[in-house]
Amino acid sequence: MKNHITAALLACASAAPAAADTFVANRGVRVLPVNDYVYEVVPGRSGGTWDYWCAGAQYARRVLGANWTDRYYVVRGRDVSVTTGRRSSVQFSLHPEQTGVQPKTGWLSLGFRPGESLSVQQGYGYCVQAPAL
Repeated sequence: MKNHITAALLACASAAPAAADTFVANRGVRVLPVNDYVYEVVPGRSGGTWDYWCAGAQYARRVLGANWTDRYYVVRGRDVSVTTGRRSSVQFSLHPEQTGVQPKTGWLSLGFRPGESLSVQQGYGYCVQAPAL
């Protein structure tokens, strides 16, 4: 019986994303790599605009080693997470050319349309503006 329980636990553990791949940003927002160029921001609840941009900036800076002036781009707007299955996520990349995304020009970002971007420093600004729970 003990061997069956151990086998079941190992099967469940291998089906879940590796904990080492998960970065936890402000307010418990998770960020997981999708592939070599794309990462996905997955809030624990529906998430406000600030949650996505803040977590995207933190991951770019702390995990990917981006500079403050580097830009990170929306690859895919709000949609079901491909890494967790949760109903809301946004995908970002530091390398839009590698993902087939055409960078949008201009300084104003109005949402999560592919190609929209912020500098890492601008994204960190959303971390400060996030309302307290």
